[in-house]
Amino acid sequence: MSGIRTNAAAELLGVSPNTLRSWERRFGYPKPRRTQGGHRQYDLAELESLRRALLETHNISSAIELSRQRGEGPSSPSRLLDAWDHFDEEVADRVLEESLAVRSVERTVEEVLLPALELAGARDSREAERELAYRWATGWLHASRRVVAPATRLQGVLLFDSSSHLDLESLHVQALELGLRRAGFRTLLLAFDLPPERVVRAIRALDPTAFVFCGGDATLEVVGRLVYTVRQVGSAAPVFEYREAMPVTGDHGIPSLGTAPVEAVERLKGYVDSGRLEQVVVVPEAHEAAIPARVPLAAAASKRAG
Repeated sequence: MSGIRTNAAAELLGVSPNTLRSWERRFGYPKPRRTQGGHRQYDLAELESLRRALLETHNISSAIELSRQRGEGPSSPSRLLDAWDHFDEEVADRVLEESLAVRSVERTVEEVLLPALELAGARDSREAERELAYRWATGWLHASRRVVAPATRLQGVLLFDSSSHLDLESLHVQALELGLRRAGFRTLLLAFDLPPERVVRAIRALDPTAFVFCGGDATLEVVGRLVYTVRQVGSAAPVFEYREAMPVTGDHGIPSLGTAPVEAVERLKGYVDSGRLEQVVVVPEAHEAAIPARVPLAAAASKRAG
């Protein structure tokens, strides 16, 4: 982490060096480290967090408490949330840039971005801040996806997304696609409710090794139509779910890839690299008509096969 000496730190906070040292003695914050020569060196991210808190509270004890709550690291979820709360996209950019200096893209998404989005989505009366957070995160994920190197694997993965256009689940789905692309898979992300005849062209073009249902808002009728379409094309690729996306109860015979992007990518790689894809339950043809609600998918999908 970058650090600065006492005089520069005091100037950044708008106080005298003596005042800064008194805060250290009284509150233990900001806490400098010592160089080999015994000089104080303050963490720049910690100072920036305290400076912003001082502007809000105008009281040092309250500012220190607020700064500690937001996290002291240069790239904590709390600091990213604070940037969104101030509608400051430049600071949000900087938070993730700092994270990428010490974390991989995958860890940055899972340890900073998604937790911050969870925090943003859990609060009432913050609709504007939440929308900014979701739109900013969508742009960041799209930009990260565009700079991924070409696929290094022959396997393709087709993701069917049933989430709303701008919500937390849609961002989890985008994070999964980014992780799959960075793992070398060819990917295609499509809306869950596309007409079957339009999905056929995509399936033939990608020739997927696996299908993943994700997003959480699917209906049994749409699931049935999609599975039927997949089998009509002649694909025997297995079907997985992500983040409990299947709208069924009981044992539906569809394996889960888990609830987090890194976990999901590793599970799918494990299936592919070990040859276990052939052992995955392949959902048989599903009926074109509506499937009654609350019927386990495996039973509903096997009606036509029976």
